[in-house]
Amino acid sequence: MGAVAIPALITKNFVAVTFLTLAIQQFRDVRKTERESLKDLENTEYTYRGDAYIDGISKTFEARNYFALIVSFATALTIQLVHSESILINIICGVIAGFIVFFILKRFSKGKTVGDIADVKEGKVEIKGSELFIDDIYVSNQLVTENARNLFEKEGLAVVIYPHEKHFRITLDNYGQRQAILFEATRSIGIKRYHFTRKDYEKGRIVITLVPIVSDINKLIETVKNTPLLESAKKSHSVMQTNLTGRE
Repeated sequence: MGAVAIPALITKNFVAVTFLTLAIQQFRDVRKTERESLKDLENTEYTYRGDAYIDGISKTFEARNYFALIVSFATALTIQLVHSESILINIICGVIAGFIVFFILKRFSKGKTVGDIADVKEGKVEIKGSELFIDDIYVSNQLVTENARNLFEKEGLAVVIYPHEKHFRITLDNYGQRQAILFEATRSIGIKRYHFTRKDYEKGRIVITLVPIVSDINKLIETVKNTPLLESAKKSHSVMQTNLTGRE
């Protein structure tokens, strides 16, 4: 649709241009369909993605369509502007322009991950009675049976997330963000039994712990680092400072 917009305008076929408005509506429907599909699959996963993560994924699917539309529009426009007698030259120039536009869109639309705002380190699993602690952070008191305690003590893995700056706690403390991290962790190494996420109110540390199917702490750490930051959870520290200054 982006590619045919230019020829339609040149030939004054404005009826064809109106299809662009239909495309935008279709893109929104793609977003809605993706959201509904992911929600239907929630009960089949190891743990829930959460509404915030699902919303972010569906927005990404919608954005991909806009990228395709813009890139094809730029390619067609370049071909018309070059207007060389050689068709090959026109095609080459259009392809180059399309790649440049795609590169720019991809670079400026790339979101940040947990690893950009925090350090992720292995946590030490400790069990005191029926209570579970990770690096002295209280996590749960659900390990009431000896089998549960032995299982977590022998096979349990844990990571602790340390925010680089104090204001990054606003993002990491968000329940939707922590749920997204837990989901990616469980999808990466599976769950044999138990999974928890807790936050340390004093130092802002975040705990992710579980008994996995695949016991690979390095894979768990990398998965947590690569978890995307949700748009609904991200806060711009510079904007917040500007707002506070304006109020003063």
